[in-house]
Amino acid sequence: MDKQWQFIGLDIADMIGVITLDHQPLNVLSDAVLEELDKVIDEIQASDVRAVVLRSASDKAFAAGADISQFPQLTKMSGIELVEKGKRIFDKLTEGKAPVICAIHGLTLGAGLELALACDIRIAEEQAKLGLPETGLGILPGYGGTQRLSRLVGPGKAKEIVLSGIWLSGREAYEAKLVERVVPVGQAFKEAHELAEKIASKGPLAVALAKVAIDEGLDLPLPEAQSLETRMFAKLIGTSDMAEGVQAFSEKRKPDFTGN
Repeated sequence: MDKQWQFIGLDIADMIGVITLDHQPLNVLSDAVLEELDKVIDEIQASDVRAVVLRSASDKAFAAGADISQFPQLTKMSGIELVEKGKRIFDKLTEGKAPVICAIHGLTLGAGLELALACDIRIAEEQAKLGLPETGLGILPGYGGTQRLSRLVGPGKAKEIVLSGIWLSGREAYEAKLVERVVPVGQAFKEAHELAEKIASKGPLAVALAKVAIDEGLDLPLPEAQSLETRMFAKLIGTSDMAEGVQAFSEKRKPDFTGN
């Protein structure tokens, strides 16, 4: 399936969904772009995709931030509504069953970085520029950036990045553990898609429940997180995919998982 909205494209093939941001030239995350992203996520979650790649069609940016032109008109109430809308959409992306891999290149700033942080795995090109410059505008990251960043890099590094508004290269972001891989220029999408292929070849129920165990376990004391892991493991016992995986291993062949 290949579908194109005004600012976002969606291609689904071989159980992999590719979301392409195409709001040229910098993929500014305007209200219209966010509304389209919301619809695209719904399409993804209603499909049988097993992995998702989020990328940009722009040569200059993954996404260079929110639409700053709307800020002067904000009131406290409309400001709250603005950030809560972004949080809801980004949370929906985070909470989907299919893991989302973000292919990062060029400018990845403000809301653009917050969108990348909402993904499960980030692959950045060496010359990418990542940052949360909101304090330079007299505001702070409002689409989950302060919270997701600190969970990835730790509170001290998050404060360094957020409070100073510094930009990190892809290499620096990797060293800070903000991204999981750093790759040469032009290779982020290729690497992201290859990783999506590997994930899509695994048992989709197992992948989805492993994602739940990791994501939800992070906020629990270790004994409770261990109990969560046990419950997720138990849900897979007796499934058709478990039987197929074990049989395929014994027969030294590639498993044919159905998600049942």
